[in-house]
Amino acid sequence: MSEREAPAPLGPSSLTWRYFGDWRGMALALWAGSLQNMHPGLGAGVEEHSGFLDERWERLHRSLYPIYGVVYDGPNAVRTARAVRGYHDLVKGVDRQGRPYHALDPDTFYWAHATFFMSTVVLADRLAGGLTVPQKRQLYGEQVQWYALYGMSMRPVPPDWEAFERYWDHMCAEVLEDNRAARAVLDIGRIGRPPALSWLPEPLWALLRPLVVRPFVWLTVGLYPPAVRERLGHGWTPADERRLRLLARLADAGWRLLPHDRRFHPRARAGWQRAAGRRPDDSPPVETPARNLPPVGERDDPRHYTG
Repeated sequence: MSEREAPAPLGPSSLTWRYFGDWRGMALALWAGSLQNMHPGLGAGVEEHSGFLDERWERLHRSLYPIYGVVYDGPNAVRTARAVRGYHDLVKGVDRQGRPYHALDPDTFYWAHATFFMSTVVLADRLAGGLTVPQKRQLYGEQVQWYALYGMSMRPVPPDWEAFERYWDHMCAEVLEDNRAARAVLDIGRIGRPPALSWLPEPLWALLRPLVVRPFVWLTVGLYPPAVRERLGHGWTPADERRLRLLARLADAGWRLLPHDRRFHPRARAGWQRAAGRRPDDSPPVETPARNLPPVGERDDPRHYTG
């Protein structure tokens, strides 16, 4: 599919725009990353081709820019989508069990996208006030339009929301694996300072880190599909569920007090500003700050986004 034949990108009237670039999505980073890596082919690719353990924060923050751009870049969304697809061209090999994998295998690539779509659903449904079934169906139709921008095979894409629910349940119960790549995502007990907090003394970060790590992992476990939670050996009590729902309601009430622009990641914010006429249509995309770029010696690697 050429760029001219690609479907129209999503716009500000979509539910996806309302939720996907919301900063609260950062709370789902471990959730999405671990679910992605539990896919056999995707996990193998991460194990053998990714250095994310060496630069967790930087890789996360720079990856968000093009990922959000596929939704919010308007006239440039197709170009952004094809660039994201291109980062995966060389990610292929044979895993520890002798199974061949390729990041551009349609089933593997769609699973990664499915986790981004479901992170939008989970954010809206569990952390941002809830969704009706018609809204979930609307979001699903929008993600099909969004996914088509990549120019990938549409074969793995279920036809509607109800079929997607069956696909998701099957993947979580029958396909996903407890593997090293997923465990590595969840192992953040010694995670370093975020690049934006590089000014923070390391001893102070060491004191603050447990206050970040424990709630983050607890939230991730609580939002997992039950089959995934069980496979990874985590428990979740009715008291945990009540606490999560209460915290979500309180956080959502406070979130609504923020100015609209401040609720969104810079790439998403730029999309909203362009749609409102506060940013020229031909403005270049907002790119990741230099602090998030790969090590200097790896910036020519086609697997890396460097803006």
